[in-house]
Amino acid sequence: METIDALLALSALSQSTRLAVFRLLVTCEPHGLPAGEVARRLVVPQATLSTHFGILVRAGLVTSERRSRSIVYRARTTSVHALADFLMRDCCDGHPDLCPPHDGPACRSLSAHLPIEGDRP
Repeated sequence: METIDALLALSALSQSTRLAVFRLLVTCEPHGLPAGEVARRLVVPQATLSTHFGILVRAGLVTSERRSRSIVYRARTTSVHALADFLMRDCCDGHPDLCPPHDGPACRSLSAHLPIEGDRP
C-alpha cells in the first residue's frame, strides 16, 4: 500500500457514518448488504448514504455489485489488512517478526472472514 492509498482509507474512515457503514459491512461478509438495508439498519437516508458509499468505494474499502434491482455492498477486508500492514510496517525497528503477535479477538474474527486471494472486483 502506498501512502496516498493509506491517506484515502484513513480519511474515508474518519467520518462516523462511513466508519459505521464499514463496520456493519464487515459483519455481513461474505455476502454483503443491499444499500437499502444498510440505510435501514443505520437509520441514515439513502441519498446521504450514497455519498458515503462513493467515498468508501473510491478509497478501496468497499465494493458494489448489482444484484437484480439492488446494489449490494461488501467490505474489502483485504484493504484493511493492507492498511494495518502499512501502519505497522516499521514496527520493532523494521522487524515486525520481533513484535508480539496481534491475536486479539478482532484479529481472529476478521481473519476468519478474509478471502486470501482478495475480494471481488
